[in-house]
Amino acid sequence: MQPSEMVMNPKQVFLSLLIFGVAGLLLFMYLQVWIEEQHTGRVDKKREQKATSVTREKIQEHSTDQNPKYHMPEDLKKKKENLPLYSERSTRGLTEISHSREEGHALGKTTELPTTKLTEKHQGTKTLSKKFREMNWPLDIHPLNKSLVKDNRWRITDTTQEKRRSFLQEFCKKYGGTSHPQSHLFHMVSRIYVEDKHKILYCEVPKAGCSNWKRILMVLNGLAPSAYNISHDAVHYGKHLKKLDSFDLKGIYTRLNTYTKAVFVRDPMERLVSAFRDKFEHPNSYYHPVFGKAIIKKYRPNACEEALNNGSGVKFKEFIHYLLDSHRPVGMDIHWEKVGKLCYPCLINYDFVGKFETLEEDANYFLQLIGAPKELKFPNFKDRHSSDERTNAQVVKQYLKDLTRTERQLIYDFYYLDYLMFNYTTPFL
Repeated sequence: MQPSEMVMNPKQVFLSLLIFGVAGLLLFMYLQVWIEEQHTGRVDKKREQKATSVTREKIQEHSTDQNPKYHMPEDLKKKKENLPLYSERSTRGLTEISHSREEGHALGKTTELPTTKLTEKHQGTKTLSKKFREMNWPLDIHPLNKSLVKDNRWRITDTTQEKRRSFLQEFCKKYGGTSHPQSHLFHMVSRIYVEDKHKILYCEVPKAGCSNWKRILMVLNGLAPSAYNISHDAVHYGKHLKKLDSFDLKGIYTRLNTYTKAVFVRDPMERLVSAFRDKFEHPNSYYHPVFGKAIIKKYRPNACEEALNNGSGVKFKEFIHYLLDSHRPVGMDIHWEKVGKLCYPCLINYDFVGKFETLEEDANYFLQLIGAPKELKFPNFKDRHSSDERTNAQVVKQYLKDLTRTERQLIYDFYYLDYLMFNYTTPFL
């Protein structure tokens, strides 16, 4: 090759410089977005730690409060300073909730190249977050509209309901800890189902009657004539119901402030044991390979090859070791996540607080309140494993007896705020 042939012509030089220039610009834009996100993450973490500290100080400050509404056991007051209310274990769940396949939420990673669209999306998110921070939190609580309730038989249920709402509101005033949410709005409302016809928002708490509540919402939406002929798969895989995070910011905020918001909860220990029995004591194509294998590998010494390969046969004690581990081998799951991290009851003021312990009565009263068809009643059947005994206090006691006193105490500590804000009795440990 002659030397003259190796010389690049001006067009080639220009194109080479242009390509390198564009590549450099894209790299610069990507690095700028990445640095901003890292900075925002650190700021949010500091805010969360500050809010956590404030909440803990408030609880300690009021620990000697003799207000009779709180029914605070004396032994709880004595132990309060030593309870790890907001340890790393209890705050890390926000970023590591693993939505199960049953709920149709698969975790994914962004693989897009850094482009102008990425920058525009980032700027849009910043604008959205700014508007969100300017909202008034917690949202106002409204008196229940009881004009549609004609039957006097609901008088006791109504009195109980008003006490629950009042109790939760007072708890949040005392111990709320922050005037602004520390989590992204769309994450906060991701568990809330929407029924526009009757203007209902229902926050899903798994293992607290949520499957039958979804059946009710499907009937109210006109998607089925009866709650009794909707299968488990149709409820959980059907994608028939809308969630609040599918709306834009205005749609979310309007519904939060005008719709009737309901949450149904359950005794934390019962809910935990119920989740374990459902996911680990029966064949499950998701929880055994995803959670079971990781739990057995980390918490079972000398595990056999079969258990390591299929993840079946997780023991309750191993499951508890996973739950309490600040370095879990696999993330949290909505079926045993705290209600406070699922429904944010101190930021979203719920108009109706139902309990699994009085599920049928509470649910049917709520249906009266929202003007549901008279023939629509809350179903009382067990969604799955119908031959199994329902998880109750006696069943829970059988599972807890295999744990040490320290382990039982740590479970209580983990769900401490759920116990407190929904006024559940301290379990015998």
